[in-house]
Amino acid sequence: MYFRVKHKRLIRKLYKPEMPDTLPSDPHGVLALDYLRAFIAVAKAGSVVRGAESVYKAPSAVTRSLLELERMLGPALFERKPRGMLINDYGDAVLLRSLRIQDEVNAAVDEFSRSSTPSTSLRNALVSLLFNGRKLQLLIYLSDHRNISAAATQLGMSQAGASMSLSRIEGALGQALFQRMLQGMVATDAAAKLVIRAKRIFSELRHMEADIAAISGNLAGSVAIGTLPLGRTFVVPTGIAKALALHPGLRVVTIESHYEQLIGNLRSGDIDVVFGALRSRDVSQGLISEPLFEDRMGIIARAGHPFTRHNSLALSDLLSEKWILPRPNAPGRRLVDVSFQELGLQAPVPSVETGDLAMLRQLLISSDMLTAISPHQLLFEIESGTLTELPVRIGATTRSIGFTMREGSVMSPATMAVLDAIREQAKALANGAMHNSIP
Repeated sequence: MYFRVKHKRLIRKLYKPEMPDTLPSDPHGVLALDYLRAFIAVAKAGSVVRGAESVYKAPSAVTRSLLELERMLGPALFERKPRGMLINDYGDAVLLRSLRIQDEVNAAVDEFSRSSTPSTSLRNALVSLLFNGRKLQLLIYLSDHRNISAAATQLGMSQAGASMSLSRIEGALGQALFQRMLQGMVATDAAAKLVIRAKRIFSELRHMEADIAAISGNLAGSVAIGTLPLGRTFVVPTGIAKALALHPGLRVVTIESHYEQLIGNLRSGDIDVVFGALRSRDVSQGLISEPLFEDRMGIIARAGHPFTRHNSLALSDLLSEKWILPRPNAPGRRLVDVSFQELGLQAPVPSVETGDLAMLRQLLISSDMLTAISPHQLLFEIESGTLTELPVRIGATTRSIGFTMREGSVMSPATMAVLDAIREQAKALANGAMHNSIP
């Protein structure tokens, strides 16, 4: 059994985790979904004939579906025996993802049926839709872009063709999926839930690449990581670099956004994991977290700032200074406010409010303003001597940093390789001097 180079190229197009477009433009990758029902049936029955009966298709059609799926993925998925089809290791890997896709399909059917009059014809229409890659693409692009023309362009089809396809989908389901409003085509509640399930289906399809490559002795595939500010400076970049040095076939995409947006993308399967400050359970239902280290905040100023001549400072000594702080709704700002309150002080009114690290860095370097931030976010500037942490005791500002993952997700070997590398870098940072308390 071998994994041909041209097949590697095909499978790498199964999914491209770029935001906000989260689906493959390659039609071959999309079509792989269309053949999975036949594959599951044969894998369970151990026979093309019996599998064909369960999906109400001719054996010749099922055989063609299997051959096309194997052509796309690379290796054969079965050993053809006189007594039937014996699934091999590659087939087992594909079956794992296929069954998870089937679970998402079943869950989507159940959710959608609650908003409609349940019937056998509706369930059949939903199953056919959810195993049709091109139709799912259309729904997801419409949901993301809210514009039929933009969705059609993304799919490489005419606007008239996209409109006709949507009409047929809505006709088969017996209800409109999108409402035409001033802000564009807005998905109904039922359609929005359907789109989330559809994205998870493509996420499972994406991970097939890494699963198959791992059996072949290689680590390849795409990994999508959501990064909050605390992970962007050192831990995540150095972890990614180490993983790629060990496994050149990996492809990593980082998505930078605010917490709520990243968690939404995590729940839908657009991204695999979020790295940053962990939130409490009440906002993390359906998610699991893995703490990696404890982070703290410090008071940072430029090198040569007048306060650097002091061996020790009280927080009250800094109240009259000009401050750069995060925006009021940011977690870092809340930590600053709490730390001042803990010492019986009124938090300063900032001269500048920003969440942009580049802006913050330049403001500090070119002025005598101060900021309260995790020192490791400015690690390289502090180590190079451009910025410095002032010897100031502040209130409790410790927070746990780590991974947030979707409960029940199955990480691909590619994802695990990147996460392991990030864990090593987090451990190195946690053991470093940057996290020692100010004496």
